Amino acid sequence: MKNRRRRKRQQQRRKIGIISTTGWIRQDVHIAVTAEPTVLPPAGKAAQPKQNRKLKWSQSAFQVKPQEGKSRFHDFDLSPGLMHGIADLNFQYCTPIQDKALSGVIQGKDILGRASTGTGKSAVFLIGIFQQIIRQNQGKRKNGCPRALIIAPTRELVIQIARDARAIGKYLPLRVGEAYGGTDYQRQQNNLQNRPVDILVATPGRLLDFSRKRVVTLRQAAIMVIDEADRMLDMGFIPDVRSIIHQIPNRDKRQTLMFSATFTEDVKRLASQWCTAPLSVETETDEVAVGTVEQIVYMTTREEKYLILYNLIKMHSGRRIMVFVNMKRDVNSLYKRLRHDRIDCTMLSGDVPQHKRTRRLENFRNGKVQVMIATDVAGRGIHIDGISHVVNYTLPYEPEDYVHRIGRTGRAGKSGISISFADEESSFYLMDIEEYIGEALSCEAPAEELLQPVTKKK
Repeated sequence: MKNRRRRKRQQQRRKIGIISTTGWIRQDVHIAVTAEPTVLPPAGKAAQPKQNRKLKWSQSAFQVKPQEGKSRFHDFDLSPGLMHGIADLNFQYCTPIQDKALSGVIQGKDILGRASTGTGKSAVFLIGIFQQIIRQNQGKRKNGCPRALIIAPTRELVIQIARDARAIGKYLPLRVGEAYGGTDYQRQQNNLQNRPVDILVATPGRLLDFSRKRVVTLRQAAIMVIDEADRMLDMGFIPDVRSIIHQIPNRDKRQTLMFSATFTEDVKRLASQWCTAPLSVETETDEVAVGTVEQIVYMTTREEKYLILYNLIKMHSGRRIMVFVNMKRDVNSLYKRLRHDRIDCTMLSGDVPQHKRTRRLENFRNGKVQVMIATDVAGRGIHIDGISHVVNYTLPYEPEDYVHRIGRTGRAGKSGISISFADEESSFYLMDIEEYIGEALSCEAPAEELLQPVTKKK
């Protein structure tokens, strides 16, 4: 009872302001109130509340002048949030594949698209998917139940597409998930099980694994994208893709988008099975190689080409350079030799663990490392801005890989330089490459400054 009375007295005294942080103050309280002068608004105007919010973004802040023969993203009546992301990326004019295919993707048509790497095909299906989903009545979103599915043959390509999707859809209330093998199994599972996902980008193997364990459910994936379809065939993924397609809506109730660097008979046969009256969209295979990349071929010996590479890197200090070789053992030996000669470089090949691949790509992307030595595992799907030079230390066995390699530079209309070494072994591949790209490659002797000996350590 006493405690109750004491608490009641404390409450009363707090109301009149005579309690301090150290104890009770028994005194009379005189409260002086100083009233600030009231400022009245001018006659006829109501008082306006303070505006602390940032101004809403408007498409008028992203002006792109019309140009004859070019399409702008402004011309497709995209949602404001989507245009905001496009503006941040400074996408102004469409590339040929975007110009030809984007309208059909937005309209929900099936597409069979042929485009070389670096032509902006990822933006075609990502922008189209975002635009369709944002206009639909979303209803209640479910965990692990994507509405759009994108499958790609490699982990690097999945990571790249997911990165591009998050950048384009930065201002949209949609979530992108990813599933790929080699690493982060539990993290990927938790992200899909415990949160809604609108677009899922995945490799076939990891996706099937998650599907069998009920981590993801594909019955609502009404948009299906198969990227690098020709490479899916080469890598033996088509049985896995078939298993995935059996779990999504039937082809007459879904949109299917297939993209491939080549239209082989096998790719066309798959398109006839999986698509409904697809719109065929093609761009020239050699568009990247001929249009935006200066191609140089040096006639050299096996011993000389290391000197040329070393001096080339020294001459272009600060530039981002990718060096391609055919074999994993060549990656390792070239990496060790360059490091011994104090060249800051990193390497990427099929036997590098996924967590190391990701870290090395990020270091190269962020400019912490100037040179990356790689096999064709990095020939497709790796989009890193600002690569000024691609060096074919050994020419590829397949002419298609030549186009994919040099597509790492000169992307989306920007210029780049490709340098290839034609030595005693790889010069035999030049004829097939020239036939594939439809033009002759002139060979030249390296300049004297490219044959200077390696600077010795002091």
